[in-house]
Amino acid sequence: MVSPAPAPALPGISPGLQARLDAGLAAVEAMLHARVDHDDPFIAEANAHLLAAGGKRFRPLLTLLAAELGDGINDDVIAAAAGVELTHLASLYHDDVMDDASTRRGVPSANAKYDNSTAILVGDLLFGTASDIIADLGPEAVKIQSQTFIRLCSGQIRDDRHCPPGADPHEYYLDVLADKTGVLIATAARYGALLSGCSRELIATLIEYGERIGVAFQLADDLIDISSEIEVLGKAPGTDIREGKHTLPIIYALASTDPSDAHLQGLLQVNGPTEEQVAEMLDLLRPHTAMRRAQEETDAVAAGAKAVLADVPDGEVKAALLHLADRVVARMA
Repeated sequence: MVSPAPAPALPGISPGLQARLDAGLAAVEAMLHARVDHDDPFIAEANAHLLAAGGKRFRPLLTLLAAELGDGINDDVIAAAAGVELTHLASLYHDDVMDDASTRRGVPSANAKYDNSTAILVGDLLFGTASDIIADLGPEAVKIQSQTFIRLCSGQIRDDRHCPPGADPHEYYLDVLADKTGVLIATAARYGALLSGCSRELIATLIEYGERIGVAFQLADDLIDISSEIEVLGKAPGTDIREGKHTLPIIYALASTDPSDAHLQGLLQVNGPTEEQVAEMLDLLRPHTAMRRAQEETDAVAAGAKAVLADVPDGEVKAALLHLADRVVARMA
């Protein structure tokens, strides 16, 4: 079993909070490994494949931090954090099949190591395991999990398709990100607050905060996919371009009325571009004003997440949440 990394150092938190977060993440990790185990050795191995590769455990950390605004971390909070992370892991198995990915977190993707059918079924099994964990937390938690799953799948379906005729591409894309990424991060915060006895007003605040930083998180990933010249995030630069996805920088570039952008716009609409075309698009996009505009919008979304916390009492937990919003976009630097 991979030992969990300690919680990332968060400015302004006390040694006591740091210790509670470290202990909480260790308990989440232990539950994850226990719940993906199986009597069948092959299923156990496939279940644990991406779990063993590690990960930032950003969502469980958010669940634990949210609980610290209430009565603190308890067994139900740990279980919810594990359920959210298993839901996230399950979605990665399906993502890799959709993207025909070859690697994930520095190891062969499940579809590459096994096959597409196995990856899909293991993803389904992990979704079921996550739901089984959440089922022990009561009817409201089950309802939240179901609603989250519906939005997550809806976002994935729409992310795999271009903006429909007549719809605004910018608005459509942000809606996709809210469902595809934002909702599960919002649910991570929601569970921590709900299961630690926070008020309904505070729970609503943390839901909005979580969804906003989730959107900012994905927008930052989209920028890194273009700006990076080396493999990061477990994928090679230009992956979104190869897949024909219209992320925010591409949406802005396609909307340009500058005649000098005509060549780039033509390339961006090529179905199945060659590697030479992908390289040319990256070279043209990196210095483009579309990247600056997309980065400004990403920063604004993160700032909006921080603004949501205005009425949360000042203290080390609030400071940590503010720092997390900055951290999700600082990865672009």
